[in-house]
Amino acid sequence: MKKVCIVFRHSPYGTTTTREGIDFALLSASFEQQVSLVFCDEAVLHLLPNQQATLAGSKDYVSVFKAFDLYEIDTVLACKQSLETLGINQHELAIDVQIAEAVAISAALADADEVLVF
Repeated sequence: MKKVCIVFRHSPYGTTTTREGIDFALLSASFEQQVSLVFCDEAVLHLLPNQQATLAGSKDYVSVFKAFDLYEIDTVLACKQSLETLGINQHELAIDVQIAEAVAISAALADADEVLVF
């Protein structure tokens, strides 16, 4: 089984980058690849609940995050430093994620057969 790690770095809205990454993750998982996700930098903002994507002219894809379990995407990491920089607490997040230090994120990247950055 191929291990794929997808890293999200960009803030919500304004581009379709994150949506493309999520679509790729779900597609990869449906073909029985082991997918792990990493949210860092401004991408941790995607994890906040009650976003109103339509006001920014985007489609709501954040609700898709709740389908990660159905696709057996078990490893979802959020960068601890990014959360702290943006003043976000773990209990404020819309989905259950693992808060990870840089060392753990580096280990996840090293363990993957393929790493994609969105």
